[in-house]
Amino acid sequence: MTQEKKKKKKGNVVTNYLLYLFVRVLTGLFHCFPVEANLRTACWIGRIMWKHYHRGRQRALDNLRASFPDKDEAWLEATGRRSFEQLVMMVMDVLFTPRLVKLETWPTMFSFRNIERIKWLVKEEKGLLLVTAHYGNFEIIGYLMSLYGLKIYSIARPLDNPFINRWLMSVRESRGQKIIYKKGAAEMMDQLAADGATLCFIADQDAGKKGVFVDFFGRKASTYKSIGLVAMQYNLPIVIGGCRQHYKKFFFEMESTRIIYPHEWADKPDPLRWVTQEYTKAIEDFIRKDPAQYWWLHRRWKSRPKEERQALERAQK
Repeated sequence: MTQEKKKKKKGNVVTNYLLYLFVRVLTGLFHCFPVEANLRTACWIGRIMWKHYHRGRQRALDNLRASFPDKDEAWLEATGRRSFEQLVMMVMDVLFTPRLVKLETWPTMFSFRNIERIKWLVKEEKGLLLVTAHYGNFEIIGYLMSLYGLKIYSIARPLDNPFINRWLMSVRESRGQKIIYKKGAAEMMDQLAADGATLCFIADQDAGKKGVFVDFFGRKASTYKSIGLVAMQYNLPIVIGGCRQHYKKFFFEMESTRIIYPHEWADKPDPLRWVTQEYTKAIEDFIRKDPAQYWWLHRRWKSRPKEERQALERAQK
């Protein structure tokens, strides 16, 4: 390793640790105030981000225009700004969840729609896939389920800052939920499926050129094959749902919009594409109920299908 690389690595460690200390001090300050006061602060920070994070704001507006072509600019602006507020609210939620969400308190903080069947599927411990998106407070779903001792494993990517990542992992796993990094998930899948675990996925990330391209808000979106492949290999049902948050309130509504059972894809000519499209459509269905809670700054439609890329290349010649 060269001297320059050593200095750069050392500098990154120092910078990461200082950032971690700043986050912990800031968290301590937030805990001096009621959670809903902090959620109002989070919304204020979100509005500041909307005003000054020009690239993110433009991406969110472009995605909203393409997804809701019938909406006017005032609606698009309000929805995009509110989505930035929701993003910061979720960060604030994570800081307060271990302190507030307990067995004796959670009934005052949650309501449920179409959840009863999912509860029994999880309790049967025959294996299940839970699929959601970057919507509302997706972090709290696994936390609440693990609070009841249910066997929950969430697939996630570690944060770049290792100090913040270790701290956040301790928060996520404080009630029994297990976090599995994407890189190690494949090796553990056989054992997890045999144990009847429930695996949680966030399924709205761009999967690159090798993903399955399915319709999402009227446009082709590259989607990971892993969820469909795992479901088909181990014959597991797929539950699709989300967790909405009341505006500026520490109160949540969990809802399931679809359960895909193995027998449904058994006779399909292309079961992987069918499954992927089916759960993507179910994700779109719950986003449409309150679009302001979706992360529209996501580069969800970054990768384009081969035919679109070829058409663009021909047009540029």
